[in-house]
Amino acid sequence: MQASDIHADIERHVAAPRFAAASWGISVVSLDDGRVVYAHDDGKLMLPASTAKLYTAAFALDRLGADYRTHTDVLAAGDIRRGRLRGELVLRGRGDPTLSGDGWADQLAQQVAAAGITRVDGGVVGDDTAFPGPPIGSGWEASDLQEYYGATASGLTVDENTMVATVRDDAVTLTPVDAATTLAEQPADTPELYRAPGTATLHVLGAQPRKSRLSLPDPALTAARRLTAALEKHGITVKKEAHSVHWPIPAPQGIQLATLPSPTLGEILASGLKRSQNMYLQSVFLLAGAEAHDQAAPRTEDRAVAALAAWLASRGIGPSATSLEEGTGLSRHDLTTAGSLTHLLLTSDTPAFRALLPVAGIDGTLARRLKGTAAEGNVQAKTGSMSYVNALAGYVTTKSGQRLAFAVILNNYKPTQGAAPVSSEVDAIAVMLAETPEHL
Repeated sequence: MQASDIHADIERHVAAPRFAAASWGISVVSLDDGRVVYAHDDGKLMLPASTAKLYTAAFALDRLGADYRTHTDVLAAGDIRRGRLRGELVLRGRGDPTLSGDGWADQLAQQVAAAGITRVDGGVVGDDTAFPGPPIGSGWEASDLQEYYGATASGLTVDENTMVATVRDDAVTLTPVDAATTLAEQPADTPELYRAPGTATLHVLGAQPRKSRLSLPDPALTAARRLTAALEKHGITVKKEAHSVHWPIPAPQGIQLATLPSPTLGEILASGLKRSQNMYLQSVFLLAGAEAHDQAAPRTEDRAVAALAAWLASRGIGPSATSLEEGTGLSRHDLTTAGSLTHLLLTSDTPAFRALLPVAGIDGTLARRLKGTAAEGNVQAKTGSMSYVNALAGYVTTKSGQRLAFAVILNNYKPTQGAAPVSSEVDAIAVMLAETPEHL
């Protein structure tokens, strides 16, 4: 396949009648010399979906470093006399998105016990005030907030801020059992699980067996309850019920008794990008904003947005080419060009950065895609998918050994019933690049 052949093949693909009302943005750049070897509306602003996570990852790695860690602390808010805390224990999160299960709570409880605490007159307070501002990303839609992928990125998180509701044998169970949620069951002809935004009541309509993963209404309260249980297992009496505090309530103060470091930023990003985990990447975005001391905005997300914009501008990507309001691509206010994505990929191309991305046919969100093609085990790329948006951006090596960065964005495409999956339409271009036998 000659260079002119692949150009014609890509143009033929995107010009198919089924895409008449859709928009494509495509950019392919040689990593050897930085040349743009193919472009189709590569300067057109489009919705990136989760390929926007590439910007967050590259920005955070540069500003914070791969070895950066945040932490979760326990504070004593009151006097301590002979092992008795005359006050509350504060469980203060600072954006570690990886707290899950019971192990983290047990580690913190051990430290509290080692500090000589045997009784807490108050309760455990889940402190969620680390990131001033609402716990949802700007532009996230209300319909997303109940879903697992719309889980809040809060200062204090647990179990990826999700829960599982299981309906079976006319009974409803929630996992974890300490989820801060009230069940309201009622008969209905159409089975549905519904939790109104901003509420903690899950309405169970109908009794048809099903299992659904949903967002937690108050992760900080769930985390506080879990630490309470761990403290009691270590022989520490906690006299009052757990509760939580959120922005704009001021953070409670106290003396640190215990601390738990997070995994490194590199480890968080590897898990987050491979799985396209929104809460992980929004947490990273907020952490970068919290550390952006050169920005004066009062809200953490606004500081991150301003810092990212300045960082992109310093690398030749201006606001007319990329404008992001949050760190995940879930917002429909996020815009980028395919050319901006390949410029980012070109300037960020290192083995460490590549290792964060899903590998075609191997792992992450590409584990089941591109199998049996020249792209399998070759393409390393970030996927992006939401209603009427599909994208793929990353790296590929052609049959001739040419190393390329590519970005393919498809917007406003609504396939007809029975049509091929939208992802396969985007994947087809990656396969064409992988199969190219000549230098472009």
